[in-house]
Amino acid sequence: EVQLVESGGGLVQAGGSLTLSCAVSGFTFNDYAIGWFRQAPGKEREGVSCITSSGATTYYADSVKDRFTISRDNAKNTVYLQIDSLNAEDTAVYYCATKCDLMATGQRYELYRDLEIWGQGTLVTVSS
Repeated sequence: EVQLVESGGGLVQAGGSLTLSCAVSGFTFNDYAIGWFRQAPGKEREGVSCITSSGATTYYADSVKDRFTISRDNAKNTVYLQIDSLNAEDTAVYYCATKCDLMATGQRYELYRDLEIWGQGTLVTVSS
């Protein structure tokens, strides 16, 4: 079965850290860039980070740069998103997908292939 499964969300205090995971199965993981997106209550979904298929290049939205770190382990078919210095604005459902689409330094970065798959999302709630 082709799927992406996110995990690692939860309730975290402001200032804390969290690492989300995106486990991939059913297709050749190494062929795909993976993007993380989030959707806060009442807001549109936004791309926050992206990692290329090899892991050599990463991208971060201006709104999260310096606090988010994306990485991948191709041996484990998993992508990670570490979030530091959490604040209330980070409260959202976080999704991973086999595509990237985000704004960074005023430029749009979009990476995609033939297969577009989304995970079901994991909720991150930041308490003050």
